[in-house]
Amino acid sequence: MANFRQRWHITSNWQMLVILIVFAVTGSTAAYISKPILALFGITKDTTSGWVYYPLYIILILPFYQVLLVAYGFIFGQFKFFWAFEKKMLRGMGLGFLLPKEKNSRD
Repeated sequence: MANFRQRWHITSNWQMLVILIVFAVTGSTAAYISKPILALFGITKDTTSGWVYYPLYIILILPFYQVLLVAYGFIFGQFKFFWAFEKKMLRGMGLGFLLPKEKNSRD
């Protein structure tokens, strides 16, 4: 736990708890929202092969997760942490071009 605190520049155990709660709530919400959206398109576990259903499910969860992570981070008072986390995640996935250019960036 101390390793995460140092790596993420977390100042207190309370902040760490809030951040872990945001991750948990975000993942659960994204998974919950994705099932009915797939069902809208007629894609359910009962009607679709697992080889098709689960990759589509994961692909659909990703954009919801990204948006919800920053939104819940804002609601829980940790927007700065989650915005920085989100930018790093998007760049790591090769989607950094979606982010606005930073004024102090040398890119």
